[in-house]
Amino acid sequence: MTSIDVLLKRHDDLGDDRKGDRSSPQPSLHVAILTCMDARIRVFEMFGLLQGESHVLRNAGGVVTDDMIRSLALSQRKLGTREVLIVQHTNCGLSLVTEDSFKDELEEAGGVRPTWSIEAFREVDDSVRRSVQRVRRSDFLPHTDNVRGFVYDVFTGKLTEVE
Repeated sequence: MTSIDVLLKRHDDLGDDRKGDRSSPQPSLHVAILTCMDARIRVFEMFGLLQGESHVLRNAGGVVTDDMIRSLALSQRKLGTREVLIVQHTNCGLSLVTEDSFKDELEEAGGVRPTWSIEAFREVDDSVRRSVQRVRRSDFLPHTDNVRGFVYDVFTGKLTEVE
């Protein structure tokens, strides 16, 4: 059985027992949560979210990239979100690479150097601050006042706000 098969079976076993409001694409809490794709970050459990309450945007590192700004612009302008919660985390795989070394690896493997930024970082707090500032300074986002950034400790579960 493949991993996809396992997930499909879990979906079937779950049935229609999904709590929350699925009647609208507009999140009822009017918040977008941007976080890392790391499987240890269980966003719905971490915040006690129900379906329909929040947009959840994920990428490697939980960093604010042009594509995240695109998603946030749609989330705010068309679907009513007004707040942005950024959650990065300890022990992130993105802190284990460097911009140039990973681009070199990709170029060697595929013959083409990526034009996009890897967004590698050493200090997670600094990365959170950069991401918060990118949201706050974006000309594409109408709601940039209530943007907060946090670091999630994957070992203890503690969530710490970055000032």
